[in-house]
Amino acid sequence: MTSRQANLQEDTYFRVMRLLEANPDLTQRQLAEALGVSVGGLNYCLKALIQKGFVKVNNFRQSKNKFGYVYLLTPAGAGEKSRLMAKFLQRKMKEYEAIKAEIEALTKNAPLPPVNGSSQAGKSTV
Repeated sequence: MTSRQANLQEDTYFRVMRLLEANPDLTQRQLAEALGVSVGGLNYCLKALIQKGFVKVNNFRQSKNKFGYVYLLTPAGAGEKSRLMAKFLQRKMKEYEAIKAEIEALTKNAPLPPVNGSSQAGKSTV
């Protein structure tokens, strides 16, 4: 069984690769903000992805556009992203089914209060 920490790491790798594929010219600060992680945490993640050969970095500091760095998925990275996406979806579907079952069990035992906050008390039904 995979640990919760390993699942979180895989989810982070997947989210980073998905963002990089769509926006390779995002800065580390922009990536970190979009993912809700620290810049240091993102840097650590990017270094791991680069070391594994899933992401390559190109330096465009000499370019007139001044992009800085562009992060690109390698062919191996695209394959890994697909593998991680399948695992991510499988895990999320299990979570969804568990939550759905819990909600069904709770609603059988105790009816939900009215959604709009109004009460049916005091209203006559004729």
